[in-house]
Amino acid sequence: MSCHRIDELIELLEPVWQKNQDLNLAQMLVQLAKEAGFDGPLESLTDDVLIYHLKMKETGEGKMIPGIAKDYVEDFDWKNAILKARGFDENER
Repeated sequence: MSCHRIDELIELLEPVWQKNQDLNLAQMLVQLAKEAGFDGPLESLTDDVLIYHLKMKETGEGKMIPGIAKDYVEDFDWKNAILKARGFDENER
């Protein structure tokens, strides 16, 4: 796991761990794995599962994934986007 992933995981874990200070790290990982619906052995739990779960944990149900929400455009017009990518400008017609 690269350093930025470790930093991200620690940053996401901190507020959850502050709420559950009575748990040690192994207990916290088991709890998060259960919440995420992970039922395999703990040693096969990936950082991706933890990071995704921790990011989505505080997001309400039906909300968009934070990484996707930043790129979302309301009422996106695919036709004009394709024409623009091919060099045709909608205003020139």
